[in-house]
Amino acid sequence: MKYFLSILFLISLSCRAQKTTLYCIGDSTMATKKDPDKNPEHGWAQVLQPFFTENIIVENKAVNGRSTKSFINEKRWDSICTKLKKGDYVFIEFGHNDEKITDSARYTNPHTSYRYNLIRFVKESREKGAIPILLTSIVRRNFNEQGVLVPTHGDYPLETRLVAQEYKVPFIDLEYYTELLEQSYGPDKSKLLHLHFKAGEVPYYKEDKNDDTHLSLKGATEIAKIVIAQIKLLEDTSLDKLKKGIK
Repeated sequence: MKYFLSILFLISLSCRAQKTTLYCIGDSTMATKKDPDKNPEHGWAQVLQPFFTENIIVENKAVNGRSTKSFINEKRWDSICTKLKKGDYVFIEFGHNDEKITDSARYTNPHTSYRYNLIRFVKESREKGAIPILLTSIVRRNFNEQGVLVPTHGDYPLETRLVAQEYKVPFIDLEYYTELLEQSYGPDKSKLLHLHFKAGEVPYYKEDKNDDTHLSLKGATEIAKIVIAQIKLLEDTSLDKLKKGIK
């Protein structure tokens, strides 16, 4: 009996060893929300697992309200970095909270602190043998009266692009692709991608909800689809294992 249990244990360890972990670090646009059956809000990394086979384990470590600075200062990055193993992947998408210039706990200058925080994520991931993937921030639904989608992230996406280029990091330009997504829906229908509800329309919100930053289940799913499509298109052999894990 003991021999049989030992064999099962070894088989279990072998199966675990073959699995690859995809860590997701970022803010509320990515994060897993409480009460998903009731809560209309979803982060796009929250709905990512169903796009992969069981060989890819999505660990969504994104947290509401975090910038690169607060994510590091709260030791959240350290707790992930210690677990990283060779062949793991790390999705990195920040910017929404780094730009909050009135908040010293979160604000980072895009050309200095933000840039170097991204570089730290990249370098320390690679030191563990993991593969970092940089993503620009998703856009906000910010149409002007003429129906033009107006950008809100300043130079943060630019610095993400520059770091990806300089350090040869696999890169997904989510700002660009979510801009196309919002524009394809237009000023009115794009509300479906976000949290626009009248009071009582859904039990979760007792008052009117008009949120153009955070995502509905539909919006989160659409962005997850974009990410998967872009992974497939990236010409980088370091992503082969991740690609093979896509359903």
